[in-house]
Amino acid sequence: MSSAQVLTPGAGVGVVIGLGFGFSVLMVAIGYLGKRYGQIDATKNDEFSSASRNVQSGLIASGIVSAWTWAATLLQSSAVAYKFGISGPWWYAAGATLQVLLFAAIAAKLKINAPHASTYLQVIRARWGNTAHRIFCCFALATNTLVSAMLIVGGSAVVNQLTGLSIYAVIWLTPLSVAIYTLTGGMRATLIADYLHTSVLIALILTFAFTVYGTSSQIGSPAKLYELLSKIPAVEGNAGGSLLTMRSREGLVFGVVNIIGNFGTVFLDQSYHQRGIASATKTATTSFIMGGLAWTPVPLLMASSLGLAARALTGQPGMAVLTASDVSKGLAAPAAAVALLGKGGAVAMLILLFLAVTSALSAQLIAVSSVITYDIYQPVFPKATEKNLFWVSHVSVVIWAVAVGILGIIFHEIGISMGWLYVFMGTLIGAGVAPVCAALCWKKANKAACVYGSVAGLGLAIMSWLVTAKSLFGELTVSSTGADYPVLVGNLVAIMVPILVLVPASLLYPDNYDWTETRAIQAPDDIDETMTPAEPHTPEGDEKAGSDKASHDGQMVATLEDGLSSQRAVNLKHDVPTLDPKTERFATWFSIVLSFLLILFIPAMMSIPRIWSVGGLTAWTAIIIGWMFMSAGIVVVWPVIESRSALIEMAQGIVGDLTGRK
Repeated sequence: MSSAQVLTPGAGVGVVIGLGFGFSVLMVAIGYLGKRYGQIDATKNDEFSSASRNVQSGLIASGIVSAWTWAATLLQSSAVAYKFGISGPWWYAAGATLQVLLFAAIAAKLKINAPHASTYLQVIRARWGNTAHRIFCCFALATNTLVSAMLIVGGSAVVNQLTGLSIYAVIWLTPLSVAIYTLTGGMRATLIADYLHTSVLIALILTFAFTVYGTSSQIGSPAKLYELLSKIPAVEGNAGGSLLTMRSREGLVFGVVNIIGNFGTVFLDQSYHQRGIASATKTATTSFIMGGLAWTPVPLLMASSLGLAARALTGQPGMAVLTASDVSKGLAAPAAAVALLGKGGAVAMLILLFLAVTSALSAQLIAVSSVITYDIYQPVFPKATEKNLFWVSHVSVVIWAVAVGILGIIFHEIGISMGWLYVFMGTLIGAGVAPVCAALCWKKANKAACVYGSVAGLGLAIMSWLVTAKSLFGELTVSSTGADYPVLVGNLVAIMVPILVLVPASLLYPDNYDWTETRAIQAPDDIDETMTPAEPHTPEGDEKAGSDKASHDGQMVATLEDGLSSQRAVNLKHDVPTLDPKTERFATWFSIVLSFLLILFIPAMMSIPRIWSVGGLTAWTAIIIGWMFMSAGIVVVWPVIESRSALIEMAQGIVGDLTGRK
């Protein structure tokens, strides 16, 4: 039995199944209220997968925070705090915020260059054809596989540690309960559930923070935490061997790996594009900037509280003994929660983790179902009806839930932990980042260079990763391949090779693409009807009309591979959503400046003192707690203010139904 196990297996079952069922009921209720009082029908495929593309910025920002809060956000961030000290939380948080901020520009470009697309892969198919589409489908599904596996592997390890519930039971129960909860809602209901998840998540993290820095008898203040951390044996690679410094060699290595890996898990993950698609055009960039800023303090405060507390309490009564393997599994934060709060801490940690896993996994299930529906099924069956697509998307959710369970069992059996998956992911998917960005944003992007560059980058990354591990450690094992320098080399090669191939080739041999085909993807029928003259009603005309319709359907699904008529192209140009150029420029530069501050300027300032003082740690603690309250304002308060008219209208409708007045 783990020394951190303070709950019974029944408690684990209660959380996994009880909360899963509870959120399923909530999804049904949200769906009913939306249909009854808001004319929102989740049985429509566009509403199920994209929330009819008109969600406001606050709710999208809340959904981004929820979807980006994985099990690793809470567990891996605390693990690097445990290993590297104060540098770990910053490099985790800043290194994973950068991508969300920069994605704001991608979201805006996708809304403009492919306003009716359901997935970003449809844009690649329209622009570069079937071969490129298949290659990047593999990158997309590999991304979803890695993220889903991390959620299940990390979540199951913690539930097992705290409750003793069989890890196999957790691995199977979690994706199946999330699948039920996802199927009963759709994208809009998922975003509303995300809002509730995020609200509870922020409240629980603040509870842990105030416990560590205010009420705990073991710690209770930044000064006491400083004292305990100062007594920890020297950490190799840290200035003065101290955990209270930003000058950490291994911390910096992790930061680079973290930045590269998370570019792939944002830019190649359909779940983020899904939120960009679901947002209103004018607020797409704002939503991602707000979401990125609101998400940063989640891992930062979690790790700076429980991660540092776990290291500070090492060897003290009530604190579980953690091996290197335990830390890699993400067990530092749960152990600290139990040591500080006992059973209450274990329950809070279980709920926090369940919310993170279910919300992020729900986003993964919808993302994969969209890829299977629009990028695998629809191209094979171009005449599929709306009903066919709806059922395929739902069946895909179930299939992926089962696949995730099987994958979780496999990784557990071969000893692959959440920490290993987290640092490895950039090696596997990083080569797809630059080509996908080019496909969505850069009209000059050369097709051949992007496709061949991504394949070459993947091959060279895997080769360099394995060669480095073998050279440094003399063997290829889970431990050696997950070490700092092999994954650093693999990540760097994966991200850089495609850039070095596609940028020169695109400048020398530009494609000069005009986005006509991408803007025609799933374009509404009424656009076509306004440009096609009526045909005389004759048998020959009927035959010709049927032929024309079949041709038209095939072209729409294949995104008009054989080209569009000039008249249709003109009409499609008029149908393009517009974004104020000043707003777009401001959002782009704002994201770039924020990224510079997070990755370069702030770490440089934090590194000026070789080892922090008590006052420095106290001030820093106050800043990140204040930042978390700002996040609460963005993702808890602002969505309610933004949606006040709809909420008032819904409340009036409910009151009218209850009182019999209309």
